[in-house]
Amino acid sequence: MKKAIFLLLIILISSCKSDDDNQNNTNLPRVNVNFEINLNLPQYESLNFPGGIFVDRTAGRGIRGVIVYNQNDQQFFAYELSDPNIVPSDCSALEVTGTRASSNCGNENIYEITSLGQQVRGEGGFPLLPYRISKQGNTLFITN
Repeated sequence: MKKAIFLLLIILISSCKSDDDNQNNTNLPRVNVNFEINLNLPQYESLNFPGGIFVDRTAGRGIRGVIVYNQNDQQFFAYELSDPNIVPSDCSALEVTGTRASSNCGNENIYEITSLGQQVRGEGGFPLLPYRISKQGNTLFITN
């Protein structure tokens, strides 16, 4: 019986997959993302309310920047600002209007930020690239 339980545990552990490799999108290069957002600062005011969205275009934060979304004060989402269905170029940073992110590259790619970054229009099929985000106190930690 102990051998069967041990074997079952080994199978379960080996079947678990890390999400470190969750990006199989060949359009976007891998970049190191590791920064904090202090929600007490005035520039992040929109993130203090459910439904708030902030677009951070600071150099070194993602490929073209990061979209941060407050779903309900406890759950936040962060996405790459680059269109995931286009190789990064001068036009690949998305334009965010309301809860949608639209391509600037002459195509009709549109993504819904509030629906896990799913593509709602256009070609390619990749959703927005998510980043890890956690909240401790009034600080958000965004990493990949």
